Amino acid sequence: MRGRPRASGAVPAGPALRGAVLACDRMRPRPQEPPDPPAERLGLIDPARVAVVVPAWNEAGKIGDVVRKVPRRWAGTVIVVDDHSSDSTSEEARSAGADLVIRHERNRGVGAGIRTGLLEAKRRGLEFAAVLSGDDQHEPDELPRVLVPLFAGEADLVQGSRWLPGGATPGIPPDRRWLTRLYALLFRLASGFPITDGTNGMRAFRLALLDAPGIRLDQDWLDRYELEPYLLFQVVHARYRVREAPVTVRYHGRGTTKMRLFRDGWRILRPLVYLRLGLRH
Repeated sequence: MRGRPRASGAVPAGPALRGAVLACDRMRPRPQEPPDPPAERLGLIDPARVAVVVPAWNEAGKIGDVVRKVPRRWAGTVIVVDDHSSDSTSEEARSAGADLVIRHERNRGVGAGIRTGLLEAKRRGLEFAAVLSGDDQHEPDELPRVLVPLFAGEADLVQGSRWLPGGATPGIPPDRRWLTRLYALLFRLASGFPITDGTNGMRAFRLALLDAPGIRLDQDWLDRYELEPYLLFQVVHARYRVREAPVTVRYHGRGTTKMRLFRDGWRILRPLVYLRLGLRH
């Protein structure tokens, strides 16, 4: 696997931190770059090596649209993880053509859903996974934006960003606008990585990262909103190659988040606090 970490330990500081930031900044897309990869790079994607993982909880009326929108020319396998929904999420996902629907026996959280889907994709021998929200916020047609850098050997993880040039936020409420920008600032301060969007649920990465030293997704405290920032922080910390790509996050009238500001806000913040202070690993 490319981009093996050179060393583990504390987040670099001083000149090392500045060097890490500059190196990461060079990997970020520049404003003049078009958001969609050119045709010759699209041919790099092998859908037989890609799984799309969709965590879902009570997403009837939306999950079917998500599954149907995934272009099979970019992803050959769609795995939906139903986190013990009380509605017809599982049935709708199957009817829409999901290759596999896994239903949790109890509600465990979005992090547990992502973990279940990633482990199943890895068990099936797939090499890459892309994560999409089950509430139809993302545009699956934009999957090449996060997949091409992986197939080109330019990145190990590609984080979607609604704030890069080429990204979009139709219908975004004012509070969501400043909260997502605030979180990106906090992530930059904690990790040293110049992220623009640390809470975007659309990302893709090499599944080999799940075997990397220091990345332990099996921990119970990651079951809810903690897993995604944990994974991003640890990949950055281990000095794997991370890039951002512009994507759309759509705030439609059918509801787009189940997060509660204070309870779940702490859940996405605590990986930054725990990992930066060395309280968890």
